[in-house]
Amino acid sequence: MGSGSIRRSAGALFRGVLSAPRAKAGTFTDVPTTFCASTASPASAASLASTDPTAPSSSAVPATSAAPAASAALTASAAPAAAGNAGRAARNGFPLRTATALAASGLLASPLLAGTAHADPKAPAPPSTMSQIGGGRLGTPGVQVALKPGAPKLPGPDALTARSWIVSDAESGKVLAAKNPHWRLAPASTLKMLFADTVMPKFPKNEKHTVKPADLAGMGAGSSLVGIKENLSYTVHDLWLGVFLRSGNDAVHTLSAMNGGTKATVAQMQQRAKELNANDTHVVTPDGYDAPGQVSSAYDLSLFAREGLRNADFREYCSTASAQFPGDEGKGGKRATFGIQNTNRLLSGDYDIKPYPGIAGVKNGSTTNAGSTFTGLAHRGDRKLLVTVMNPEKKEHNEAYKEAAKLLDWGFAAADKVDPVGRLVGPRSEDDGTGAVEAKGKGKDAHESTQAALNSTGGANGAWTAVGVGSGVLALLGIVAFAVHRRRPRK
Repeated sequence: MGSGSIRRSAGALFRGVLSAPRAKAGTFTDVPTTFCASTASPASAASLASTDPTAPSSSAVPATSAAPAASAALTASAAPAAAGNAGRAARNGFPLRTATALAASGLLASPLLAGTAHADPKAPAPPSTMSQIGGGRLGTPGVQVALKPGAPKLPGPDALTARSWIVSDAESGKVLAAKNPHWRLAPASTLKMLFADTVMPKFPKNEKHTVKPADLAGMGAGSSLVGIKENLSYTVHDLWLGVFLRSGNDAVHTLSAMNGGTKATVAQMQQRAKELNANDTHVVTPDGYDAPGQVSSAYDLSLFAREGLRNADFREYCSTASAQFPGDEGKGGKRATFGIQNTNRLLSGDYDIKPYPGIAGVKNGSTTNAGSTFTGLAHRGDRKLLVTVMNPEKKEHNEAYKEAAKLLDWGFAAADKVDPVGRLVGPRSEDDGTGAVEAKGKGKDAHESTQAALNSTGGANGAWTAVGVGSGVLALLGIVAFAVHRRRPRK
């Protein structure tokens, strides 16, 4: 399989198209699980360290030796836990060498995800009043749901511990239920969806870029990296795979450099958020790295996902479970490749969680200040649901994904048995969320025309083409993709 070739999880994007076969055992043992400090901005690192004593260490780990270094750094008390995780992973189908590498590198036992299972007694309370974009109930603290007779009950507070969450119909925008959806919280890497909404339309996927040292400057300490190296060339397609699969801040900074620099990109992202009526969002970094004042909300993240899913390239990248990424140049200038796997565990699975049936993306995140965050899209029949979960109080491994899966299960069961408590609004040119635009005769017509455009090639069943389901054209593309993806990667 050549550089940039991709694999999808079963049913993630194309209905009626077989999924590509899984990679051979051990394919992902060479994924560079990297931590970066040598390129970190001193100001940002100092700021984070001054406000958060648990911020990542500033010691750099080379990309080629990240897993061994992480293994060597395990303390005596942490080593048994890592060994236990490796054993559990091996029992769940991971080869022992892969399981050991994953456990040592923190992929299976990240301290951000696998900490104490107890809720924080000092957890902050939501603001008493929040934005009412999308409906008054969405600005009211607490759980908002309007069950009809016979509707299934929501999972209880012990099962849904996130500070903020929302589950909505991706096509109509109707909000089925929500908890503090406009609470402004740190977004972590889910903010990369806004980055993609802003930058992706600007560059063709086959455009190549040679990475300069300045392109990678300013990344925060402990940044997640896909393994981009200076003075090597990558296609835009490669870079977006790095953004979505490995949440690579090095890929984000490279694309930002192509876009005129980090400062310009942040300003454009803020403007894009405004255009999308995402008024809870304040952008400081393009990659979602913790920074003072950087916030978004479950509501806004759902808007970013819904907007992005109109873009075929966005859909492709966010639904890709695994891929090959360009590595070093060998003899004769030939590039090696290495395997990368999507860190969205509802898409790729993990030792303690299976891929969610019908999952089609979208993006996950995890930082010290944000906790775990996740926005996901799943389809079942003709129903497409969006879910966003922010910072579960229960700090068990993969908790954000588990709570998102519970909300999706409930949403599919309850979709026709609840009254909406609000809606996901459209872009400001169509809908300002208050009805003012509609009062001028624009909002409703624009919203309907947008939906008509999304459904125009959706087939007889009216499936939403923004998630690539039911379209004859996309199905044909899927068949071609399967023919290409069935080739196994080179060893």
